[in-house]
Amino acid sequence: MTEPVLLFDFAGFRRKGPVGMNVSEKPLVSLITVTFNSEKTLVRTIESVLNQTYPHIEYIIMDGCSKDGTVALAQSYREAFAKKNIPFQVVSEPDRGMYDAINKAVALSRGVIIGNVNSDDYYEPDAAETVAEEYLREPYDMIYGDLRIIKPSGVAVKKAKLKKFVSTRYWNHPTTFITKETYAKEPYKCETMYDDCDLMLRLRKKGYRVRVVGKILSNFTFGGMSTRKNWKETVERIRIRCKVYKNNGYGLPYYLDSCLMETAKFLLG
Repeated sequence: MTEPVLLFDFAGFRRKGPVGMNVSEKPLVSLITVTFNSEKTLVRTIESVLNQTYPHIEYIIMDGCSKDGTVALAQSYREAFAKKNIPFQVVSEPDRGMYDAINKAVALSRGVIIGNVNSDDYYEPDAAETVAEEYLREPYDMIYGDLRIIKPSGVAVKKAKLKKFVSTRYWNHPTTFITKETYAKEPYKCETMYDDCDLMLRLRKKGYRVRVVGKILSNFTFGGMSTRKNWKETVERIRIRCKVYKNNGYGLPYYLDSCLMETAKFLLG
């Protein structure tokens, strides 16, 4: 078994007070990026973390043994994060997919609140500040906000809503922040490409404290395995989504919604 390679850790960064909180009692926010051969897109993601307006953050890059220059690129930012006194960690090791990598990064994190930004997406500068302020105003287990979607054809904003009908049409995974305490109880199952949806459904079904903030928190670059325009793959995604809903105790209306959502993706791109 390949041993994990710790390329940069938190040594030298010492915070007073309980884990996840600093002396001013503002919550530490852990930001995570999972990477694999992401050299071409990672710079914008890293820069969006480095330029957060909220100073009480840490950043973990969890790499799946990339074959390109991803790891070297990540390492090149060590000094930039150190100058801002932002704990920064890069780990490169084999994983069982994106959600397994996120689970491992969550286990390494020390924050009260955890956000995950993909290696081809990027946060708004005040994303961490917004979720920290909202947590201080009223604690939550999960929070999400509006999402800017960037396509070759143009830019759109997907509004976040909290409805009784629990559909991904109202939820934006790239803007989602979840507390470490909640992740400890409800980790990703590492079963399908819709593990993120599964986790959201579990939290809603079990009555966790879920909040929405009406502002853009993150930017999503359209593409990747969840947005391929292939009918055979679309049918398979419908099957998986329906199974995820069924496993979480949701019925026929949610299966129909899944069919509509995936078909719309296929037709509209």
